[in-house]
Amino acid sequence: MPRMHIETHLVERIGWLRAAVLGANDGIISTASLILGVAAAAAGKSDIMLAGVAGLVAGAMSMAAGEYVSVSSQSDTEQADLEKERRELVEDPKFEKEELAQTYVARGVDVELAREVAQQLMAKDALGAHARDELGMSEITAARPIQAALTSAATFSVGAAAPLVLVLLSPSELSIPIVAAGSLLFLAVLGFLGAKTGGAAVLRPIVRITFWGALAMAVTASIGAIVGTVV
Repeated sequence: MPRMHIETHLVERIGWLRAAVLGANDGIISTASLILGVAAAAAGKSDIMLAGVAGLVAGAMSMAAGEYVSVSSQSDTEQADLEKERRELVEDPKFEKEELAQTYVARGVDVELAREVAQQLMAKDALGAHARDELGMSEITAARPIQAALTSAATFSVGAAAPLVLVLLSPSELSIPIVAAGSLLFLAVLGFLGAKTGGAAVLRPIVRITFWGALAMAVTASIGAIVGTVV
């Protein structure tokens, strides 16, 4: 009896990886930008830390809520499509079988073979066959609101903690350059890890994430400096 060849695919990580990268990226950029903006307004270290901690807590809660709501909307749409398909399978199974067969024909399968495949698959799991091959749904890509919310909140908190640690460890007069440089380094590492975990080339993600991070921090620091001068 031949042994089963078990494969794992990188696409299986797409659900939690997207939420993790988004959360950590948001945590580093938003907290570092907030810290730089407050520091540029000539605030003391205690004020900077207070603003950073508040940004961490508020951001983590916002990320969790946002991810849960958005992914829940995706899940609701998937369930609505499945319910519609379930109803159509009861009302007109012949049409649904032909519709599934034509899906295979469009992919290059002979008409008669496509109809036979559709019949056999529907005999085993009609709804599953239509969900997978007509609607493009699968267990790998299914929406998981709680997983997305928890992953985003946790990784946001980790990312946001990094600039705060830099503030604690740096002299007050060097807070701005140290937080800026350190946060860009953290973003580069995040881009590298995200690319390696997803099996992609590393250079483009690193450049992309550090560019937008540097832009956000520069704009926020400039606004903080202007406001600090005016006030």
